[in-house]
Amino acid sequence: MKFIDWFPYYQDIRQQFGYSTEKDQEAAEILSNMLKRKALDTKALQRKINGKQVLVIGAGPSLEKTIRYLKQSKYRKYIKLVANGAVQALIENKIRPDVVVTDLDGNLPFLRKAEKLGAIMVVHAHGDNIDMLKKVVPRLHRIVGTTQVMPTENVYNFGGFTDGDRCVFLAEEFGAKQIILFGMEFGPQVGRYSKDTIKDVELKQKKMQVGKKLLIMLAKHSRSQLFDASPRQVKGFKYFRMREPRS
Repeated sequence: MKFIDWFPYYQDIRQQFGYSTEKDQEAAEILSNMLKRKALDTKALQRKINGKQVLVIGAGPSLEKTIRYLKQSKYRKYIKLVANGAVQALIENKIRPDVVVTDLDGNLPFLRKAEKLGAIMVVHAHGDNIDMLKKVVPRLHRIVGTTQVMPTENVYNFGGFTDGDRCVFLAEEFGAKQIILFGMEFGPQVGRYSKDTIKDVELKQKKMQVGKKLLIMLAKHSRSQLFDASPRQVKGFKYFRMREPRS
C-alpha cells in the first residue's frame, strides 16, 4: 500500500486514539538506526510469500480450540504469518511460524524462540514501544522494521494497524495468492493468548474494530483470494471451512 493512500487512515486512527505523529516518527527513526547493520532485505519476505497460500493466524478466542487443524499435513505447505500473541500457541503445539508480526508486547521468550526456529520477525515501531524496541531489537537478528507513519531506511509502511491486520496487509503487499484468516475474530471476546498482555480490554476492542474496518477496505482492492475461517467472516472474505482432523 502506498504511503499517500495509507496516511488518511492513519490520521483518523491518530485522532481517534490520541497518538502523536512526532512520537511515532521518532520510534521509526530509532528502529531505523538500530537496524542499519542487521536489517533483513524485504526480498526474504517476497520469496516467502509471493504466489503462496498464506494463513494469517491471530490470537482470537477460537485459536485455542481450533489450532489442532493446523497440524494436518495439507496445511504444512501454507505459509504461516503469525500475529504477536498467537506465536505462543503455535510453538506450544509444535507448529513453526514462518513470519511473525509484532510490536513487542507479546510473550518475549516465545518471540525469540520463533526467530530461533527460523521465523522472519517483522517488528513494528510506534510511539508507545520505544523502550521495548531498545530492549528487544538488539537480541533479534532476522528483522524487517515497520511503522505506521513515514517510512525511513530499513523501516517500511505496508499499511495496517493491529498486529493481525498488519499481517494481512503484509501478505497482500508481497503478492500472496491466497490469504486465509485463522483465529482472527474481531468481536468483544479476548482470546487467552492475548489476555496476558492486555491492560485495557475496552481499548483492545476498539483497536480490533479499526483493524476489521481496514480489512474491509483492503478487500475491495486486494489482488489475493481472501478467505476467513471464522463463522462470521470479515466483509469481502469468503468462508473457509477447516475440516476436523482425522483421528
